[in-house]
Amino acid sequence: MPFGLKNAPMIYQRMIDNALWGFVQPKGGWANFSEKMRIAETADAEDRAGVTEASVSPNEAPRTKFEADRAVDHRKCSRNSREQSFGRHVLQRRAGRVLVDRLLSRFQECRISVSFSKSLFVQRKVGFLSHDVSAAGIAPDAKKAAAVTELSFPASKKGFQSFLGALNYYSRFIQDFAVYGAALYQLKDADFEPGGDLSAARQSFAMLQQRVRDAPILRHFDRGKDVHVTLFANE
Repeated sequence: MPFGLKNAPMIYQRMIDNALWGFVQPKGGWANFSEKMRIAETADAEDRAGVTEASVSPNEAPRTKFEADRAVDHRKCSRNSREQSFGRHVLQRRAGRVLVDRLLSRFQECRISVSFSKSLFVQRKVGFLSHDVSAAGIAPDAKKAAAVTELSFPASKKGFQSFLGALNYYSRFIQDFAVYGAALYQLKDADFEPGGDLSAARQSFAMLQQRVRDAPILRHFDRGKDVHVTLFANE
């Protein structure tokens, strides 16, 4: 893709979404998708290795290296509770490696190159666009949020515009953001002159900083639950 295209980010994101469609939006649920992927990967592995039904005994199914290592780790780590705990940790990492192997195979099929120096694999939490993404959900970046909470009270309307612009990026974590920010959006240049009343602005400013400090973790969308849409409209 040539450099400098205005719509390049959207095109690249759509390409990645199409390549990883099965990982984020499987048809028929994860179980059905996993079974289809297992059959496809087994057939592909047999084609690459030249394995046929005649070359495999009836009682022995071909296993990948990850599956063989998982079985060995399970036998090694089944003596006591401490070893079993360690074994579960090893198995989780093995499962993560299997997922990474499937991911890289999908990239290879779609001819997508990956820079390993700029990539993170098998992580419990990763930073993405000033957000911390984990299995629990999405949270604002701790450093960016701390920078917002440590700002002093602006002395001009332009300073408040910068503050509100920074909050807009994390507005999803602030319930009733428009209500708390109404007093700040209504400020005028005359309010900062001597004798101006900024009591409501100071209260809203402190409340918004506290909301950012206590920002919750937004859970990932659960497709198995009912969806409820609530509309807010002004008269």
